Amino acid sequence: MKRLLILAALLLPFGANADIVDLKWDKGAFVHAGKIAPKKFVEICGKLAKGEQVGWQFTANGPTNFNIHYHVGKDVTYPERRNAVDKGDGTLAVTLDQDYCWMWTNKGEAEVTLEVRLRKP
Repeated sequence: MKRLLILAALLLPFGANADIVDLKWDKGAFVHAGKIAPKKFVEICGKLAKGEQVGWQFTANGPTNFNIHYHVGKDVTYPERRNAVDKGDGTLAVTLDQDYCWMWTNKGEAEVTLEVRLRKP
């Protein structure tokens, strides 16, 4: 029991570093609003099918490092990557059946507010 408590205490800081949000569509749209603590990140992930397109847009009240990515084994592919941005928009053309993630990292010392909109045509 003591070993489990020590292990849990060691892992707690790692779990607190992320806010992972499941991408759940509502009539072809997804909206998320939240905060990113200093030195933390928010990641929105969901399964997409080859041939789909997703329009995306976000605004933040401070700079974030932003990317869209997916994993194939140990490799990470970035269809989109931007550093130190407080807004952005575009369209993701899905090339593989895959779990795709939109991710924002707050490298700053102050909390950042984030608003995200995703849509399928």
